[in-house]
Amino acid sequence: MKIEARVQNQHQMHLARVTTNGRETTLPIPVAASGFGSGVNGGELLFLALATCYCNDLYREAAKQQITLTYVGVDVDGTFGGPGDPARDVSFRVELAGDADRDDLIALARHTDTVAEVQNTLRQGMSVTLVSVEVITDH
Repeated sequence: MKIEARVQNQHQMHLARVTTNGRETTLPIPVAASGFGSGVNGGELLFLALATCYCNDLYREAAKQQITLTYVGVDVDGTFGGPGDPARDVSFRVELAGDADRDDLIALARHTDTVAEVQNTLRQGMSVTLVSVEVITDH
């Protein structure tokens, strides 16, 4: 699965777009109050990515076990320090309902925690490399 993300920003304009295997989605993210930058910060989007990944993976793993989920709620929180500091104390909680008994739903949630790709990426760490900088003069 090839995933790309792009942000374009200038005064009073913010565009956020993601593409997965050629399927593009534009995300409605407001401009920051100053008129420049995003109205949602990267830490918020990171935590939303964790919640979204786990939610989607719960449905995927439930289907494999022939469990029908009727509700999923995922809350993620953590702390960022000063500029340049990584997040710490990141944790998440899940609420779910479905057609399986309580113990099976808990087992599903615990199993999904072991296969959630975004969680596993952060747990293992990864390199993130700045590969180019292009200065444009026509904006």
